[in-house]
Formats: sequence, C-alpha cells, structure tokens
Amino acid sequence: MAQRLNVLVGTNKGIFMYRSDEGRRKWTLEGPFLSGWEAYSVLGDSRHGNRIFAGVSHAAYGPTIRVSDDWGATWTQIADGPAYAKESGFALNRIWQLVPGHASEPDTLFAGVEEAGLFVSRDRGATWRELDGLTKHPSRPGWFPGAGGMCLHTILIDPRDARRMWVAMSAVGVFRTEDGGTTWQARNVGLARVPTGQPYPEVGYCIHKIVLDPSQPDTLYMQEHSGVFQSNDGGDSWFPIEEGLTVKEGDAPFGFPIAVSPDGDLFLLPLESSEQRSMRDGKLLVYGRPRGEAGWLPIGDVLPEEQRHVSVLRDAMAVDALDQYGVYFGTTSGEVFCSLDRGRTWERLPGQLSRILCVKPWITEE
Repeated sequence: MAQRLNVLVGTNKGIFMYRSDEGRRKWTLEGPFLSGWEAYSVLGDSRHGNRIFAGVSHAAYGPTIRVSDDWGATWTQIADGPAYAKESGFALNRIWQLVPGHASEPDTLFAGVEEAGLFVSRDRGATWRELDGLTKHPSRPGWFPGAGGMCLHTILIDPRDARRMWVAMSAVGVFRTEDGGTTWQARNVGLARVPTGQPYPEVGYCIHKIVLDPSQPDTLYMQEHSGVFQSNDGGDSWFPIEEGLTVKEGDAPFGFPIAVSPDGDLFLLPLESSEQRSMRDGKLLVYGRPRGEAGWLPIGDVLPEEQRHVSVLRDAMAVDALDQYGVYFGTTSGEVFCSLDRGRTWERLPGQLSRILCVKPWITEE
C-alpha cells in the first residue's frame, strides 16, 4: 500500500478535499461536502480505516459533528455529540477543533468548542462528555471572548504522556493539565494581558494559535495578539521570538497562524496590524525560522507579480508529517497554496473556494 497525501479544507460554505498523486505534483479537488455548512474543524482519522470528522455549524440548525466513512460521499450526524448541561448556563456555538487522542489511545478524540470548553470521546466519536475541570476552573468568571468569540481553538497532547495536555482559548489564555483533564493550571507568565478589567490576573490573554515542537515536547511556539512567543518549559513561562518580524521599532508583529514541521522548522504569515488584518503591502509573504536559528526570514513570496490584500486565519496553515514535508495554507479569499521545498516556492492548488477556516493535511494508506 502506498501513502497518499490529502488536504482537507474547511470553509464557511462547506468542506473540500485535495487529493494528490504519489509525488504531490498533481492535485484533484473534490467537494463541496456539507455544502452551506460552516466548517471550523475537520479531521482525517486513519486509525481505524479512513474516516473524516467535521465540526460544522449552521445559522438555522446549530453546531454538530458529522462523520463520513466513504470519502465525503455520505455523512452521518453524531447524535450524542458535545453538549453543555442546561444548568451550566453555557452555549455551544461552534466546534473549533477536533484532534485524535494520544497514540496509546486509538479510540479517543477531543473537541474544543465555543463557548470555551473541552469534550472527549472514548469510542471513536460515538459519544462525548465534557471535561468540566476546565470550565469549572476558579478563574472561569473572568473569561472573556476575543473578536472571534470565546473559542477553545488549540488542543495539544504531550507525545510522552497521554495525561499531559495544553489548550488555548481566546481571549482567555493557555491552560495545562497533568492528569488527563481533571485539573488545569493557567500557563501565561510572560504574555501581555488584555485590559478587560476583570480581577483574575492569571487569565485575559488573546492567544491566536500554539504548536508543539515534535521532538522537544516541552517547547511550544505561539502566535499571540501582541506578538510571537516561545516556551521551553512546557508553558510555565514565555518569551518573545520576534527578530526579523518587526517592521518598525516598537511594533509587535501581528498574525494568526503558526505552523511547525517534523524537523522543528517554523512558519507564519505576518499581517499589517490588528487594525488592518491583511497582508503587509499586499504581499503574500511567508516567513520561516529554521530549527536552531535565532531570527525569522522572509522565505517565500507566494505571488510576486500580484497583490493579495487577504488574511490567513488561525487554523488555515499546516505542515504534513511526511519526511519531505509540505507546507499548506488557505486565504480568506478562498485560495489554497502548497510548498514542497520548505516554503521557498509555492504552487496554487486548483479551484477558488469560499472563505477558508481550516486546512488539515491527512496521510492515508491506499
């Protein structure tokens, strides 16, 4: 059996899938699936055959998790999906993140939702329960939403220990558990706090996205509202890593996604500012920071002859797990780009989609 690289793309009008040939040189576009549904999270899961999970929502029908076992041809709604108890007072508005459990837990999945909370399934997505140690944290009365809502958008699992996890919420902060989600501790030292006026100093941080170094699990990288940060102690403390990103002295770099390769190389797309939220000078320019380097460099001008006054959202950039990895991102104007040479040159994949919310590479055995 050969490995095939697929790229799942969630948009505000459904889900699409790019399927590649063995060399990732020819791409075919399939979809839309679940047309008209907002897809903030998509997961290709090959632990028990090839299954696609989608966290979708609709203005008329609300949020739900759908499952396909036939490459998107048909979908089943999970009846016992994530749901808050009525007495909690919380609303479930969107499902922002779907991730598989630790390698030792092949039947486990996690879902991050808005309003911010974490749910787990131990039976391949059939039933879900809330890990309410997070939503019952003593600081919960001080949690406030960012501009995109109070979303739990990042779930990271320590590859050495299934019980050690991190989550990130906007505009709340980073939390870590050492006991599988029973108890949680805020991990935001060194970050710039949002001036919300609430009395809980451990929260109030507008995290955009976090990634975990694949070979150094105590090292995390963050794109935050006020800049780009790194932690070498599992999130206990954070420090800025912005050399090469600032345009004017004193200005913090602003953006949403950050991605890490299997080799520990980092990628991001800085935007003009929090107010502008589009590409600097209209240039679709990718920055990279190879492992071991101190600073960032502009490594790939994606469309040198054209201007693109677009944005790339927090979950719309990713790296696959192949030995010669590929980097992928999608724009708010519906374009998907791929690089197979560490971000130096880029190919635009076929099709013009709707506003892209997430991009998820998926390796299958076929």
